Amino acid sequence: MATVTVEINGRPYAVGCADGQEERVRILAKQFDANVRQVAAEVGHVGDLRLFLMGALLLADELHEVKLGGSGAPVTQVTPPSDAGVAEALNAVAARIEKIAQKL
Repeated sequence: MATVTVEINGRPYAVGCADGQEERVRILAKQFDANVRQVAAEVGHVGDLRLFLMGALLLADELHEVKLGGSGAPVTQVTPPSDAGVAEALNAVAARIEKIAQKL
């Protein structure tokens, strides 16, 4: 088992992974870090646990949308989103984050 040190919101974390999966873990950590930093920029620093939770919810929302294709039905073929579609999805996610932040 390999260990990779990743940085999330400016803090290092050691993560175990299967040998040969180190680069994939780094890539996934960068994606998660971007989500956490986005949340922190929008709601401020509310503690790592809450930032991580909201970042994970963003990723789960993105995954859910991809799986359902925005129609409620599973996707059989994925097509690249348009710029307008990406902007609309980001706005929807930002609105959801704001609602979550207000509840916290």
